[in-house]
Amino acid sequence: MKRTFIVHAKRTAIGKLNGKLSTVRVDDLLAHVFTDIKNTINFDPALIDDVIVGCANQAGEDNRNVARMAVILSGLPLAVPGTTVNRLCGSSLDALIDGYARIQAGIADCLIIGGAESMTRAPYVLSKAGDAFGRDQKMFDTTLGWRFQNPKMEKMFPLFTMGETAEEVANLYKISREEQDQFAVNSHKKAAAAWDRGDFNDEIIPYTVEMKKESFVFSKDECVRNDTTMEALAKLKPVFRKEGSVTAGNSSPMNDGASGLLLVSEDFMKKHNLTPMMEVTGAATRGVHPNTMGLGPIEAVKTLLTRYNKKITDFDAIELNEAFAAQALGCIKGLELDPNKVNMNGGAIAIGHALGSSGTRIVTTLAHQMKKNKNIKEGLASMCIGVGQGIAVSFKNC
Repeated sequence: MKRTFIVHAKRTAIGKLNGKLSTVRVDDLLAHVFTDIKNTINFDPALIDDVIVGCANQAGEDNRNVARMAVILSGLPLAVPGTTVNRLCGSSLDALIDGYARIQAGIADCLIIGGAESMTRAPYVLSKAGDAFGRDQKMFDTTLGWRFQNPKMEKMFPLFTMGETAEEVANLYKISREEQDQFAVNSHKKAAAAWDRGDFNDEIIPYTVEMKKESFVFSKDECVRNDTTMEALAKLKPVFRKEGSVTAGNSSPMNDGASGLLLVSEDFMKKHNLTPMMEVTGAATRGVHPNTMGLGPIEAVKTLLTRYNKKITDFDAIELNEAFAAQALGCIKGLELDPNKVNMNGGAIAIGHALGSSGTRIVTTLAHQMKKNKNIKEGLASMCIGVGQGIAVSFKNC
C-alpha cells in the first residue's frame, strides 16, 4: 500500500443563495482555487498527473467537465488533464477516494482534488416534447432535488424531497424539534467562535468579486450567525410537512463555493520536500433507502471500520456534513458518536453546503484542525448523499 498524503487544502468562503458570490461563475470559483495551488507549489505544475473534481448539478455553467474548464482558466499547463465526477453531495469526497485509489494503484503520484457548486446560478431546464408537435414540456429548477423523475421509480417508493427524508429520519430516531433547533444553534455558535479564534483564516482563499461600479473581497462564510437563538428558531414553521419538525433554521442553506486539495504519494512528497497535513488511511461507500438517505453515513462508516479494523472511538475529530439537524443527529445516535468530537468548528447548517464542494470543504476544515492540534491523532469525514448513499474517508495526523 502506497502512503498517501494531503499537503495543501484551501477553499473559498461560502456564499449564500443569491448572496455575494451570485455573480461569479462556478468554473471561475474553482479556477481561483486551482490558481492558489499553482502559485503555492514548489515544483513544475506539469507534474500534476490529473485533476479530479466533484460537482453535483452540472446543468449550467458547470457543464462540459468543469474540472477541465477550471484547469484551463487557472493557467495550469494544458498537459494537466481534468475530470468531473458526480455522487451528488458526496461528489468531491468521492473525487478524493478516486485520487487515493489511483495513487494506491500506482497510476498517479500527484493530483488536485476539488469540488465546486453554484446553487445560485443553477439554471432552469426545459424538457423536450414527446413528439414533433407535442406540448408536454416540463420545466425544472436544477438548484436541488429531483427532476426528470422516472415513473418506474415512483412506483417503487415515494420520491421524497430532501427535507422529507429528514422528517423520516426524525420520526425513525424520535428526534424532537427542540433537539434539532439546539443542534442548529450549536452549529452557528461553534462556527462563529471558530471565526473569532481565527481557525478558518488559513483555509480561506479571498475572492475579489468584480462589479460594474465597485469590487469587494469576499473572505468570510456568509451564513454563519452568532445571534441565532432557540427562541428565534422556534418561531419558524416546518417547511416540508405541515406537522413536521424540519425548518429552514435547522437545515443547511443553499450555497456557492469551491474547495481544493493537493494529494500526493509519499515518494512524491519526499522528492519535492512537501509538508504533509494528514495522511489518507481508508474509505468506504454504501447505499441505503433513498427515503432515509440521511442515514447513509452510518452504513459507510460501519463499512470503513470493518474494512480497516477500526473502532469509532479511534477518531478524535469527526466532520459529519450537516444536511439537516435531524439527519446529523440520526447519524450521531446510530453510530454512537461523541457529540463533542463532531464538527468542532461548526457544520454545514452554519457554514453552508455548496453540494459538490462540501466533501473537500469538510476535509479542508479537518486538515487545518489536525495541523493545529496534534492531539487529534485520527480524523473522519462522512456525508449523506441524495438517492440513498453514504460516504466516509479516514485520516491520520502527521
